[in-house]
This record gives sequence, C-alpha cells and structure tokens, in this order.
Amino acid sequence: MNKLKLGYAPTRRFVFSAEDAFKYKVLIREKIESIGLDIDIVDLEGLNSEGLLYDDHINADEIIERFRQERVDAVFFPHCNFGTEDTVARVGKALGKPVLLWGPRDEAPLEDGMRLRDTQCGLFATGKVLRRFNVPFTYVTNSRVNDPVFERGFTNFIAAANVVRQFRSLRILQIGPRPSSFWTMMCNEGELLEQFGIEIHPITLVDIQRASQQIEKGNGSELAEAVDYIKAKLDYSEVTEGDVKRIAALKVAMRRYAQQTGSSAIAIQCWSSLQDAMGIMPCLANAILTDEQIPVTCETDIHGAVTSVMVQAATMNQAPTFFADLTVRHPDNPNGELLFHCGNFPLSLSVEEKPKLRKHFLFDDHSPGTHEGEIRGGDMTLARFDGDHGEYQLFLGRARGIQGPYTRGSYVWVEVNDWPLWEEKLVKGPYVHHSVGIHANAIPALYEACQYIPGLKPDPVDPTEQQIQAWLRGASM
Repeated sequence: MNKLKLGYAPTRRFVFSAEDAFKYKVLIREKIESIGLDIDIVDLEGLNSEGLLYDDHINADEIIERFRQERVDAVFFPHCNFGTEDTVARVGKALGKPVLLWGPRDEAPLEDGMRLRDTQCGLFATGKVLRRFNVPFTYVTNSRVNDPVFERGFTNFIAAANVVRQFRSLRILQIGPRPSSFWTMMCNEGELLEQFGIEIHPITLVDIQRASQQIEKGNGSELAEAVDYIKAKLDYSEVTEGDVKRIAALKVAMRRYAQQTGSSAIAIQCWSSLQDAMGIMPCLANAILTDEQIPVTCETDIHGAVTSVMVQAATMNQAPTFFADLTVRHPDNPNGELLFHCGNFPLSLSVEEKPKLRKHFLFDDHSPGTHEGEIRGGDMTLARFDGDHGEYQLFLGRARGIQGPYTRGSYVWVEVNDWPLWEEKLVKGPYVHHSVGIHANAIPALYEACQYIPGLKPDPVDPTEQQIQAWLRGASM
C-alpha cells in the first residue's frame, strides 16, 4: 500500500498580516511533520512566492491541477489568518477528497489595537462556504499549534482519510460461494458496486485447489519460506509434514491470487467443500495472511472483509485485525462475551510462544489446519460493516480482554460496557454474529470516515456519538 498523500494548502487573506501568515505556514508544517505519521505532503511551493493560497495571486485551477497530478488522498487547509474561503471551497469541491479545516488560535491584539490574523473569524466563513458547495469536511477546534487537541484531531483525520481511500479502491477476492446453510452471509454484490464502488473478484474452490497443488508440487522458494515460518512459529506435532506443506501451499496460492487481482482482502468458503477437495482447513493460512495485512474472512463473509480493511486502515495499517464470532456470554461476568473462531486469529496476537497447529475439533473429518490458542487482551475496537434493504451501517464498540474459561479454537474473552444493549443492537440488525477486532482505538477514525462515504451511517454503541465528538474537541473518553 502506497503512503497516503496529503495536500497542504495553507491560506491567508490580503487584509491581514502576510508575514504572520507565512510564519504560521512554516510552524504548522513543522508540527505535522513532527507527529511522525508515515505520509507524503504535497504543498503549494513554487506556485507563488509564498506557497500560500490567497486571492488574486494564485487561483483554484492551479492548485487543483497540482493536487490532481500528485494524486492526493486528502487536503488540509490551515487558515494562517482569515483565509480565502471561496478558493478553499472551489478546490475542495473539485477534488472530492476528505477536507480538514483548522486554524491556529489568535494572539491578543497588539498594543495599538490591531489584530494580525483573525483566524477564528475566517474559519466560520469557510465552514459556511464549504456547506454551500456541499463539501463534507472535518473540523478541529481552533487551538494553538502545540495544543494536544490539534495533534489529536490531525492524526485522527489522517487515519479517517486512510479508511476512505482504501474503502474507495476496495476489491475483495471471493473464494467460493457462501456455505449453503449460512443465509446470514448473503450480500448484494451489485449494490456494493453501485453504492460504494466495491468490487468482488470471484474464483472457485477448484481454482484455488489447482493453484495450491501446483505450488505444492513446484517446491519453490515461496513455499519453502511459508513452511519454515509455520514450523518456526507453531507446535505442529499433532499434524504431518504433508499437512504443513499443503497448508503453506494454500497460503501462497491465496496471496498470489490476491496480488494478481489487486484485492485488498479475501473472503473464503472455509468449509466443507475445501476439506473434501484438499483435506485441510484454511484457518492457519487465513491467520498468516491477516498478519501480512491481507485480512481473510471465513464463511465467504464479504461484509466482514470490507470491515477488516476499514478497521486496519483506521490504524494506518500498523496493527492486524482478527475476525471473530460473537459466541457465548461469559459464565460469571454479565458484560462478558467470547470472541472465537475455529483457528484463524493472527499468530502475532497469541499469548503462547508456540500455539498449536491442530485438527478441527467440530467437523466429522477433523481436517488439520486450525491454529488454536488464546490471544492477548487489552483494549480493543470491535466493528461490523453490514446492511440490508439498501441501507448500510458501521457498528462500533470498545471492549477489553478479561479472564475466562479455556475453549478450543482461537479465542479471547472480553468485557463491554453494557452487553444486553450490544446484544439487542446486534440481533435487531442489520448485523450478524461476525465482528472484526483490533487492539487499538479505531473508533473515532472510523466514525469520521463515514461522513466521506455516502450511504454509510456510523452506529456507535460505546462510546456514544456525543462522546466521540467531545473527544475530538479535546475531552477524555
């Protein structure tokens, strides 16, 4: 994944201090670079002598052309004084990318009563004009350059923009149809394309079987690397060397198909035809690929794959997701719940030094390929993109790991603020029993991203929408 590109378009208005605006252009640039985000910044240098957006000296068309040529993913319009609201709005409208509006807090008037910037006043003006142009935008509270609320808001905006850019270019590799008995996994492929531009690239289980067999017979370096990785990371004493090789070959085949088709995620029919054809479960292959930032969802869960890409993008792809069933309530904790799947959670999350590679414990054939064990707890985000009847929502909630009984498969017990409320919301829909977790607070970025995705409504259960908004203004959460 290429770095996110941010268009940096600092703006001023001619009636206020040009010198002070230039000073703040430099200070703000230095601040956002110091945050340490892995992004590329495209500025206005060379378009005029100041590198600032202001009327009569640089027009919207020149800025739009530069940002389009550079393929920016989002635009930041820091108001270094009052700013030029009409040009800001024209650029924002033409680009159609996420827009960040903010300006540094004004100092006290000078001794003679003159004011150098009137930045806050200009923010009011630009906000109104952006609305006139139907440009959605993110706003960070008028604050000083080094105030924590600015860094928080800027960082969250970049993460939200990363969600939007990956969502807008999303293609999912679908390996096989959904299991016939899983009506919950129905999705409307045409609707996903029409409403969101999400593409599905379907292949059959025969395709992946043939590709895996060719890789297994070929004994190439990629296969050898995957075999060595499995043997180094897992206790595989319960399965055969042949099983390890077939699982590794499947992992390599899935990755190649994803790369060849330009797919960001995979949804696979993990049972039961695959076991009949290949004699293995894909769970461990799913786990390894998810650790490699190609999330794989079970039971051909297309909406789950969409969720996975969004959630990992909200952390700037710095943490792996895990794909889980919401399974049973904790035997003692009324707000506790088991997050589980047969054996697909990323190895990097395991609490054991060498988790077990085992045979499946439920199905009659007991095929090998499940990666079992508990994963670490801590604070997590749980999310689910889902919809029906043409309406889509993004469920958002926070959880933390707790102690609970041993169970088979990949699992972690979690506690939430009010499980009966969660349960009611999930049952009444449009959700299902699948969720995506990540060990990070991805909720504010996902919430903010929704305003740039027409047709997707955020549905936070904890924190509430009001708490998220207050946090973005600087409150604790």
